[in-house]
Amino acid sequence: MNIALIAHDNKKELMEAFCIAYKFILEEHNLFATSGTGAMISDATDLSVNCLEYGHLGEEQIAARVAYNEIDLVIFFMDPAQKEEKLQGFNTIREYCDNNNIPLATNLATAEILINGLHRGDFAWRELVNPSN
Repeated sequence: MNIALIAHDNKKELMEAFCIAYKFILEEHNLFATSGTGAMISDATDLSVNCLEYGHLGEEQIAARVAYNEIDLVIFFMDPAQKEEKLQGFNTIREYCDNNNIPLATNLATAEILINGLHRGDFAWRELVNPSN
């Protein structure tokens, strides 16, 4: 499955810890991330990460993939204290996830529920939606 991993600056350490903890699950899937987050994950875990553009441009690239239903799960550790204009990328991704029934986690608790569900096979139905994985 294709998993998008995104983290605002003050959530990058949380994303790194999450990926270290769940490396054994993540290594079985195709990972996509903005370049800063992707490089950090790769350095910390040796996971193969498809790194897109840095920051907002990378969020736009991930949003486009979500819009075309090419991503099966999004983990976006966001900073809710960000100014509204900085949340535009998140809001776009959230809207596309809702439109395409793509699971989206915005905090650690939800991310752990989704990643464990992925490991159990709870999202096998996504293979019917996105059979190219």
